Amino acid sequence: MIGNNIVRIRKKRGYTLSEFAELANISKSYLSNIERNINKNPSLEVMQKIAKVLNVDLITLLKPSTDLDKHLYVEQEWVDFLNELKELGIEKEEIQRYKTLIEFIKWQNERELQKGK
Repeated sequence: MIGNNIVRIRKKRGYTLSEFAELANISKSYLSNIERNINKNPSLEVMQKIAKVLNVDLITLLKPSTDLDKHLYVEQEWVDFLNELKELGIEKEEIQRYKTLIEFIKWQNERELQKGK
């Protein structure tokens, strides 16, 4: 169950096994064994590394697979947008500054629409 959840989430996030193993600082073979349910009892430390890279909590990794799809659904447009921001070198911490700018632009656009009416 845990292995199935990890591989499903990893693929939804767009990571290859090699990329994910490197990001989580876990050997590729060990990660593969977890995903294929050969190792059904990884340590809490390993699970925390996996959850951190996948950006989910531990409970999500332990849930039955039927609950995962509801929890993980994200519109592909948003995923693409966030990947584009990442490629531009924008860090998570910088998002708040950009949010303020976006809110200002939105406010300006609304004002212009009100003037046009």
